[in-house]
Amino acid sequence: MKKINLEKIGDNMKIYIAIFNKKSNIDKEGYYCLQVGAKQNPKITELCDDSGDNISYKNINYSEVTGLYWIWKNSSEDIVGLTHYRRFFYNNSIVFEKRNVLSKSNIEKILKNYDAILPEKGYLKKTVGESYKDSHVSSDLDACEKVIGKLYPDYSSAFTKVMNKKNYHAFNMIITKKEVFDNYCNWLFPILFELEKELDTSDREMYNGRVYGFLSERLLNVWFEKNSDLKIIEKPVYNIEQNMNIQIGRSLVKKIYRRIK
Repeated sequence: MKKINLEKIGDNMKIYIAIFNKKSNIDKEGYYCLQVGAKQNPKITELCDDSGDNISYKNINYSEVTGLYWIWKNSSEDIVGLTHYRRFFYNNSIVFEKRNVLSKSNIEKILKNYDAILPEKGYLKKTVGESYKDSHVSSDLDACEKVIGKLYPDYSSAFTKVMNKKNYHAFNMIITKKEVFDNYCNWLFPILFELEKELDTSDREMYNGRVYGFLSERLLNVWFEKNSDLKIIEKPVYNIEQNMNIQIGRSLVKKIYRRIK
């Protein structure tokens, strides 16, 4: 992929906060609540993923990825991104205050020098592939590998490399220029739609029914592994519903781990 020129970004930005059954309590310029799974639930905000070109009806299996699809098809801003109602990118890994959530000016400044903002990598005891198979339906990952080999054989080696790592960017969270976002989605969704033909999720419990959301978390890493000419920066992600001291400690451990590797 050709290097994206981000010298002139412009002011047109929307960072979408995927919400489900309640609104986020983060209120910052450039951030907008987007209700995902809105087709099956009462509306709680103006922007919903069942408008325009959408796959809201697939939310039970796709989770926040129906929001990713909606942004791809319906948002035309220069800069777009997806965060969660409880998870946000922070500008500093040791100060937890709402004002420390990445601001519009932070994002514009960062994307003049980088192509995408991704979550700090999470580190695992086992490989990405092994960990997935331990926690989810192992055959889903095998099917995903086959579909990639069928649709995008030039990505097969990147898939293998990511699956053999012990770290990855989680949460399906990203902030980037719309062109980069579109290129990623143009690659991702054909894989997921093809997988739907292969996988039977009708009898699954709710957790592993969200298979396409879980696979997308790993596939984001595959895409950036292959498109390594794009320059990414990692930012800490904190969950505002969990103990912040524990999360801050984990973030510091990640930084120390990266330095000694």
